[in-house]
Amino acid sequence: MNIVKVGMADLNVAASPDRIRTTGLGSCVGVTLYDQVSKIGGMAHVMLPSSSLGKGEVNVAKYADTAIVKLIKDLEKKGANRRRLVAKLAGGAQMFSFSSTSDIMRIGPRNVEACKETLRKEGIRILSEDTGGNCGRTIEMDCATGELHIRTVNQGVKAI
Repeated sequence: MNIVKVGMADLNVAASPDRIRTTGLGSCVGVTLYDQVSKIGGMAHVMLPSSSLGKGEVNVAKYADTAIVKLIKDLEKKGANRRRLVAKLAGGAQMFSFSSTSDIMRIGPRNVEACKETLRKEGIRILSEDTGGNCGRTIEMDCATGELHIRTVNQGVKAI
Protein backbone atom coordinates (compact mmCIF):
# COMPACT_ATOMS: atom_id res chain seq x y z
CA MET A 1 0.00 0.00 0.00
CA ASN A 2 1.23 3.46 -0.94
CA ILE A 3 -0.01 6.84 0.22
CA VAL A 4 -0.59 9.19 -2.71
CA LYS A 5 -0.12 12.77 -1.60
CA VAL A 6 -2.21 15.71 -2.79
CA GLY A 7 -0.73 19.16 -2.24
CA MET A 8 -2.53 22.46 -1.84
CA ALA A 9 -4.30 23.47 -5.08
CA ASP A 10 -3.58 19.96 -6.38
CA LEU A 11 -5.47 16.78 -7.25
CA ASN A 12 -4.63 13.13 -7.80
CA VAL A 13 -6.15 9.66 -8.21
CA ALA A 14 -5.34 6.29 -6.63
CA ALA A 15 -6.61 2.72 -6.68
CA SER A 16 -6.95 0.01 -4.04
CA PRO A 17 -4.98 -0.90 -1.96
CA ASP A 18 -3.48 2.60 -1.94
CA ARG A 19 -4.63 5.56 0.11
CA ILE A 20 -4.78 9.22 -0.88
CA ARG A 21 -4.08 12.09 1.55
CA THR A 22 -3.96 15.85 1.85
CA THR A 23 -2.94 18.01 4.80
CA GLY A 24 -3.50 21.61 5.78
CA LEU A 25 -7.20 21.97 5.04
CA GLY A 26 -8.25 25.21 6.71
CA SER A 27 -10.60 27.24 4.55
CA CYS A 28 -9.69 24.88 1.69
CA VAL A 29 -11.98 21.94 0.93
CA GLY A 30 -10.87 18.37 0.35
CA VAL A 31 -13.20 16.77 -2.20
CA THR A 32 -13.01 12.99 -2.59
CA LEU A 33 -14.69 11.03 -5.35
CA TYR A 34 -14.93 7.25 -5.21
CA ASP A 35 -16.11 4.36 -7.38
CA GLN A 36 -16.94 1.39 -5.08
CA VAL A 37 -16.87 -1.17 -7.91
CA SER A 38 -13.49 -0.32 -9.46
CA LYS A 39 -12.11 0.82 -6.06
CA ILE A 40 -10.63 3.92 -7.65
CA GLY A 41 -10.69 7.22 -5.80
CA GLY A 42 -9.56 10.76 -6.30
CA MET A 43 -9.01 13.84 -4.21
CA ALA A 44 -8.81 17.56 -4.91
CA HIS A 45 -7.49 20.19 -2.46
CA VAL A 46 -9.66 23.17 -3.48
CA MET A 47 -8.43 26.62 -2.42
CA LEU A 48 -10.96 29.01 -3.98
CA PRO A 49 -14.58 28.78 -5.15
CA SER A 50 -14.35 29.99 -8.74
CA SER A 51 -11.79 30.12 -11.54
CA SER A 52 -13.15 33.59 -12.33
CA LEU A 53 -11.03 34.74 -9.36
CA GLY A 54 -7.88 33.51 -11.14
CA LYS A 55 -6.93 36.49 -13.32
CA GLY A 56 -5.69 34.27 -16.14
CA GLU A 57 -4.11 31.64 -13.90
CA VAL A 58 -4.07 28.12 -15.34
CA ASN A 59 -3.98 25.88 -12.23
CA VAL A 60 -7.34 24.13 -12.63
CA ALA A 61 -6.84 22.22 -9.34
CA LYS A 62 -7.06 25.44 -7.33
CA TYR A 63 -10.75 26.20 -7.98
CA ALA A 64 -13.92 24.25 -7.13
CA ASP A 65 -15.52 24.74 -10.55
CA THR A 66 -12.51 23.41 -12.50
CA ALA A 67 -10.86 20.97 -10.05
CA ILE A 68 -13.90 18.71 -9.69
CA VAL A 69 -14.46 18.51 -13.46
CA LYS A 70 -10.77 17.63 -14.01
CA LEU A 71 -10.84 15.06 -11.19
CA ILE A 72 -13.83 13.31 -12.79
CA LYS A 73 -11.97 13.12 -16.12
CA ASP A 74 -8.81 11.77 -14.44
CA LEU A 75 -10.84 9.11 -12.60
CA GLU A 76 -12.53 8.01 -15.83
CA LYS A 77 -9.11 7.71 -17.53
CA LYS A 78 -7.99 5.44 -14.68
CA GLY A 79 -11.09 3.22 -15.11
CA ALA A 80 -13.74 4.64 -12.77
CA ASN A 81 -17.34 4.89 -13.97
CA ARG A 82 -18.73 8.42 -13.65
CA ARG A 83 -22.24 7.12 -12.86
CA ARG A 84 -20.93 5.28 -9.79
CA LEU A 85 -18.91 8.18 -8.34
CA VAL A 86 -19.90 9.46 -4.92
CA ALA A 87 -18.39 12.39 -3.04
CA LYS A 88 -17.28 13.21 0.48
CA LEU A 89 -16.19 16.69 1.59
CA ALA A 90 -14.05 17.96 4.45
CA GLY A 91 -12.65 21.36 5.36
CA GLY A 92 -14.07 24.76 4.57
CA ALA A 93 -13.38 26.14 8.02
CA GLN A 94 -13.69 29.81 8.90
CA MET A 95 -10.13 30.09 10.20
CA PHE A 96 -10.24 33.72 11.31
CA SER A 97 -12.97 35.92 12.71
CA PHE A 98 -13.65 39.26 11.11
CA SER A 99 -15.76 42.12 12.35
CA SER A 100 -16.89 42.65 8.77
CA THR A 101 -19.77 40.57 7.45
CA SER A 102 -18.33 40.86 3.94
CA ASP A 103 -18.91 37.76 1.83
CA ILE A 104 -15.34 38.03 0.50
CA MET A 105 -13.95 37.01 3.90
CA ARG A 106 -16.11 33.86 4.08
CA ILE A 107 -13.65 31.80 2.03
CA GLY A 108 -14.30 28.46 3.79
CA PRO A 109 -18.11 28.56 3.56
CA ARG A 110 -17.93 29.86 -0.02
CA ASN A 111 -15.58 27.00 -0.96
CA VAL A 112 -17.99 24.44 0.49
CA GLU A 113 -20.97 26.00 -1.35
CA ALA A 114 -19.03 26.08 -4.66
CA CYS A 115 -17.94 22.43 -4.31
CA LYS A 116 -21.51 21.32 -3.60
CA GLU A 117 -22.84 23.33 -6.54
CA THR A 118 -20.26 21.86 -8.94
CA LEU A 119 -20.97 18.32 -7.73
CA ARG A 120 -24.71 18.95 -8.19
CA LYS A 121 -24.12 20.20 -11.75
CA GLU A 122 -22.01 17.12 -12.50
CA GLY A 123 -24.69 14.79 -11.08
CA ILE A 124 -22.51 13.42 -8.27
CA ARG A 125 -24.15 12.57 -4.96
CA ILE A 126 -22.53 13.70 -1.70
CA LEU A 127 -22.51 10.83 0.78
CA SER A 128 -21.18 12.74 3.77
CA GLU A 129 -19.23 15.79 4.85
CA ASP A 130 -17.26 17.25 7.72
CA THR A 131 -17.16 20.94 6.88
CA GLY A 132 -17.15 24.29 8.62
CA GLY A 133 -16.00 25.04 12.12
CA ASN A 134 -12.75 26.82 12.78
CA CYS A 135 -10.14 24.02 12.94
CA GLY A 136 -7.71 22.66 10.37
CA ARG A 137 -7.99 19.11 9.05
CA THR A 138 -5.93 16.37 7.44
CA ILE A 139 -7.84 13.78 5.41
CA GLU A 140 -6.96 10.35 4.05
CA MET A 141 -9.17 8.11 1.90
CA ASP A 142 -8.75 4.35 1.80
CA CYS A 143 -9.29 3.30 -1.83
CA ALA A 144 -10.11 -0.26 -0.76
CA THR A 145 -13.22 0.91 1.12
CA GLY A 146 -13.87 4.57 0.23
CA GLU A 147 -13.71 5.43 3.94
CA LEU A 148 -12.48 8.95 4.63
CA HIS A 149 -10.44 9.46 7.81
CA ILE A 150 -10.44 13.03 9.11
CA ARG A 151 -7.93 14.25 11.68
CA THR A 152 -9.05 17.56 13.16
CA VAL A 153 -6.84 19.75 15.32
CA ASN A 154 -7.70 19.17 19.01
CA GLN A 155 -10.55 16.79 18.11
CA GLY A 156 -8.86 13.52 17.14
CA VAL A 157 -9.72 11.26 14.19
CA LYS A 158 -13.09 10.20 12.81
CA ALA A 159 -14.20 8.28 9.73
CA ILE A 160 -17.03 9.17 7.35
